[in-house]
Amino acid sequence: MKIHPSELAFDIDGVIADTMTLFIDIAGKDFGIRDIKYEDIKEYSLHGISGVDGLIMVKIIDRILEGKHSGVLEPLDGAMSVLQKLNRIHRPTLFVTARPNADQANQWILNTLCLEQDCFEIIATGSFDDKREVLLSKGIKYFVEDRLETCFILSEAGIDPIVFKQPWNRKPHPFYEVANWQELESLIILS
Repeated sequence: MKIHPSELAFDIDGVIADTMTLFIDIAGKDFGIRDIKYEDIKEYSLHGISGVDGLIMVKIIDRILEGKHSGVLEPLDGAMSVLQKLNRIHRPTLFVTARPNADQANQWILNTLCLEQDCFEIIATGSFDDKREVLLSKGIKYFVEDRLETCFILSEAGIDPIVFKQPWNRKPHPFYEVANWQELESLIILS
């Protein structure tokens, strides 16, 4: 598989941003919950994490979405390098997120990934299901996603999902998957 950058778009949380590590950091530092391990998060819906009250879960997620946390949201290893290479070939890189708004993600990409504003476009759908319509309207053929349920929705619409391997998407599926940004880079035409 070789993908032209103009046919490719990306989710943000769990694909570019190491959001779950930040979640675990906030749970420990701000709420004293220290027994959550990354590899133990087996469901995308965080409500299945044992020992974490639902109200605390919502507070942690709100802090992440609003950018009101002391921890640092780091990019996943290799994301910045690959996205910068991709931007030399094609602009703007499209990010489609289920976040309710794109403001925090936009600032994070500017500040952390060091991409210029004209190098990327972020569309916040507020819903996992609404990603499909955005991607179809933009002519996207491939989408890198970590939420398996979204991958099935996209596939039904004719968009080829690429599953970014995470502990929460280890159920059987028919989709192509990558374990890291180096594997993803090998699929993209960058010359």
